[in-house]
Amino acid sequence: MTSLDWSPLLPLPVLVALALIAGGGAILAIVLRQRGSVLRALAVAAFLAALFNPSFVREDRDRLKDVAALVVDHSASQQLGDRAAQTDVVVEALRKRLDALPDVETRVIDVREAGNADGTRLFGALESGLSDVPPDRVAGAVMVTDGVVHDIPEQAAAIGFKAPIHALITGHPGERDRRIALLDTPRFGIVGKDAVIRLRVEDPGQTEPVRVVVRRDGQVVAERRAAPGDVMRLPIRIEHGGQNVVEIEADEAPGELTAYNNKAVVPIEGIREKLRVLLVSGQPNAGERTWRNILKSDANVDLVHFTILRPPEKQDGTPINELSLIAFPTRELFETKINEFDLIIFDRYANQSILPGVYFANMVRYVRDGGAVLVAAGPEFAGRAGLAGTPLAAAIPATPDGKIVEQPYIAHVTPTGAKHPVTRNLPGSDTEPPSWGEWLRLISADVRAGSAVMAGADEKPLLVLSREGKGRVALLLSDHSWLWARNFRGGGPHQDLLRRLSHWLMKEPDLEEEALRASARGNVVTVERQTLADAVDPVTLTGPTGENQTATLEAASPGLWRATVETKLPGLYRLTDGKLTAFVSVGPPNPREFQEVMSTTEKLAPIAAATGGSVRRVADRAGEAPRIPTILSLSSGARFSGSDFIALRNTDAHVVKGVSVFPVFLGFLGLVLLIASLLTTWLGESRLGRPAQS
Repeated sequence: MTSLDWSPLLPLPVLVALALIAGGGAILAIVLRQRGSVLRALAVAAFLAALFNPSFVREDRDRLKDVAALVVDHSASQQLGDRAAQTDVVVEALRKRLDALPDVETRVIDVREAGNADGTRLFGALESGLSDVPPDRVAGAVMVTDGVVHDIPEQAAAIGFKAPIHALITGHPGERDRRIALLDTPRFGIVGKDAVIRLRVEDPGQTEPVRVVVRRDGQVVAERRAAPGDVMRLPIRIEHGGQNVVEIEADEAPGELTAYNNKAVVPIEGIREKLRVLLVSGQPNAGERTWRNILKSDANVDLVHFTILRPPEKQDGTPINELSLIAFPTRELFETKINEFDLIIFDRYANQSILPGVYFANMVRYVRDGGAVLVAAGPEFAGRAGLAGTPLAAAIPATPDGKIVEQPYIAHVTPTGAKHPVTRNLPGSDTEPPSWGEWLRLISADVRAGSAVMAGADEKPLLVLSREGKGRVALLLSDHSWLWARNFRGGGPHQDLLRRLSHWLMKEPDLEEEALRASARGNVVTVERQTLADAVDPVTLTGPTGENQTATLEAASPGLWRATVETKLPGLYRLTDGKLTAFVSVGPPNPREFQEVMSTTEKLAPIAAATGGSVRRVADRAGEAPRIPTILSLSSGARFSGSDFIALRNTDAHVVKGVSVFPVFLGFLGLVLLIASLLTTWLGESRLGRPAQS
């Protein structure tokens, strides 16, 4: 290819100024009809042209192949109906027709569902697949998809090249799909109160009411009927702290594409508004400040603390109205408002006829209905005045034998305690003996229920945890935990122990001794089983479409068993070992890929039109053989499609192998041109200036 190029010998502004002056002078001379003005103008033009230094440039080029992208949608929605078969037929035909085009390189870009389950992202895959191709070599792209694409750019300029995009849509018109559309889903809810979910059943073209079943943690809590398109308001009671998994499922419609999106999942994190704790100290003692500090340091705990300063045996003649002490509101606390407390702590309490037996009976009933009691025992627990001599003994997990051990000892975690979340991995427990300070007193008792998770002198139980009905009871058989807080002989993990203990009593999910949990990272689910048992059963995972997988767990640490399972589909998985049940979401609980599954030409039409491309279906009904358009290559045009063809842009891309430059006014040829211009001017001037002969 040959072209004319310019390499000015003087700065361009100077040359332009000289050209304007010379042009103005030449025009003036011609207007004034001066002799030889035209010849002078031609000579000056020749000299100016020489200063512009024109050159003929000849390039030796090699044609580069245009690059056409064939983007194939293999997302989950493309597996519905006969779309996968249509895709295979269309792609095979397109590859043959693209390969038949001269000077066109075909790049096949297979697109799976996004790794974060964020739907079908064809344009992101197209950008990555052509990242090493210059934009001026891209001839266009052909997409084989159902039209449900989630990363369509708003402007054609965002694609990164100027070439047509065509879409061949699988599926067919008239498809049916029923789905649950979530409108408003709370992320958090207060335990004991309702959280409201707003949703709508979508079933285009249908008006018959649909049955909707609502489950919470696998248990049916409501059943409603809703007409498609109507907004439904569902109040859901938050029963416990931690994750409450709400499943909403509509009946399957006949002939619909998939029942996968008939179910929606809403995980709601249960939060306790305030944990109310009642601390009753039977007498002033060194340990009550330790309990008070631990509980007051937790902003989520609302503490009510009473210390009995004037027991009955200390009565004297001082009138009540002259005492500055607050009367102990026994009836209000242990009868009227007892159920408002999440935990009741008795710290060195002795039965001093302050609380009648009926109140202790109320506490047993309170525990069995789901409440919690902690007894921090002192020497009085071993005698007749101890709580073991009241009706509350029915819930206390150990019975004192009347002995009090008064000697230094180092508390330690029992084999059962090594498996229990309250005492497992307490700081300092990894040595033998533990690197803790000594305690100096222990109340001897026989365990009759629950588990001793810590022991003291002579392997006597120190901390006993037990479940009673729906509630929980803990018994600490020493009043010397404050020695750790005072750093006596090195101290110990009093904050960790007492905080875990109180939170276990208040049913903190992370401290359950029998629990099944699961977490997901990508498509890998990690299953954990917390137990005090020596062996665990396999766990069955049920996927969103009903398929089952079995996981065999292995011991990871005392009381903790673990396994990993690779899943195939995103969505909600139900786990069970026959006793416990858990749920885990792989990816989003309601994958974007399945929110809309009916094939459509509408989503891709604007971007295709903006690039000069087209969108068309490959079939009009189920079972019909796909129609594949002819593929052409056009050099230019506003539209690259017709009724039976689609076209790619001929980019004329090339690479220059060599360049030859031929200056016009340099060398012998330039000298001849300049001398010829001067000679022509001189001869013309001479002829015009010669006098005429008679």
